[in-house]
Amino acid sequence: MIISSKLPNGLRVVTDTVDTVESVAIGIWCDVGTRHEDLKYNGVAHMVEHMMFNGTPTRSAQDIVNQIESVGGQMNAYTSRELTAYYVHLLKEHAPMALNILSDMIQRSTFPESEIEKERGVILQEIGMTLDTPDDLVFDMYQETAYPNQSLGAPILGTAEIIEKTIQKETMQDYVRRFYTPDNLVISAAGNVTHDEVLKWVEEYFTELPAHSNEDYAPAQYRGGEKHVEKELEQTHIVLGYQGISKDDPDYYAALLLSTIMGGGMSSRLFQEVREKRGLAYSVYAAHTAYHDDGQFEIYAGTGPDKANELMPVLHNEIEKISTNLVSAEELQSAKNQMKSGILMGRESMLSRANRQAKFMINFDRDLNIQKIIDDVEGVTPENVQSVAARIFSNNSTKSILGNSKFN
Repeated sequence: MIISSKLPNGLRVVTDTVDTVESVAIGIWCDVGTRHEDLKYNGVAHMVEHMMFNGTPTRSAQDIVNQIESVGGQMNAYTSRELTAYYVHLLKEHAPMALNILSDMIQRSTFPESEIEKERGVILQEIGMTLDTPDDLVFDMYQETAYPNQSLGAPILGTAEIIEKTIQKETMQDYVRRFYTPDNLVISAAGNVTHDEVLKWVEEYFTELPAHSNEDYAPAQYRGGEKHVEKELEQTHIVLGYQGISKDDPDYYAALLLSTIMGGGMSSRLFQEVREKRGLAYSVYAAHTAYHDDGQFEIYAGTGPDKANELMPVLHNEIEKISTNLVSAEELQSAKNQMKSGILMGRESMLSRANRQAKFMINFDRDLNIQKIIDDVEGVTPENVQSVAARIFSNNSTKSILGNSKFN
């Protein structure tokens, strides 16, 4: 059962007790990401995430890793456009130690200069990997084109020049003071632990968080357009997208089902039409990404340079068909079953549980209700799907193309 509490300072604690497992996934989810950055410090959110692992007054970077891994635990973190998370998965008896380490990192990271310089090098290598991975790079191009001159359109990793020259220790410390505040944080745990236990540990360990600072971010301003970069590649990578909808939009689940029907698996329309019937791409899929105040519907395909002219009309034709014709009850039910299976099978992972309930709390400030989500998914009609398709695909498109292309 999922239970949550809010402390007087605004810090939220949410737990899901599963007493039939031997492990606990526990972590800190922060309502802050790339879109909270000043563009001149693009990449600071991700660099802060790296630096949190590099020592506190009582623990070195090696101590942090050793204490978790010596008991068989796994520790990781991620940064997205609106979220940063730090989490540990380990045996239940070591859960208080894990939360103590996480609290130390979040509240007392020292950002030593020697480690900053090392992490610059690591992140520059990460940026280099993205530049060498065209199916990642084309999405960065897409995001920048959809949201130009905005932090929401900036790359999560930042740019090499900013990482190398601009972000300093004070930049990161200021970012933490401004955004790692109790009202922006959720402590989430799932597994063989009780809510009262986690609440006790949180009250004991989290005593030095900065005060709430009323920081906010600029509203999303979707623009759209096209960016085309020629590069010597075997394939041409294409992202065709449209402005989507936000996380709290009434059509949210209809948009997710639309993306599943369009390109969510091997039975999807795009896979069958583009790959199976025409052989125009090895990889083709669709996805909907929702933000607090906006969203993106994206179609990706990788094709041979000589096939790009043939591919694009096929994509547009599938968009036209789903915008003007009702999907069948059978096709919609199949998409619903895929979505429900993903949700329910995800419940078998403690990390998935902790992550989903933390994100839900951050997005909606209430407890996750799995049954209500399933009911909402089941309540979507063919008319809802057609309506949201017409709504999304009537927006200006965004197109990013990377590789050798031979468009007429």
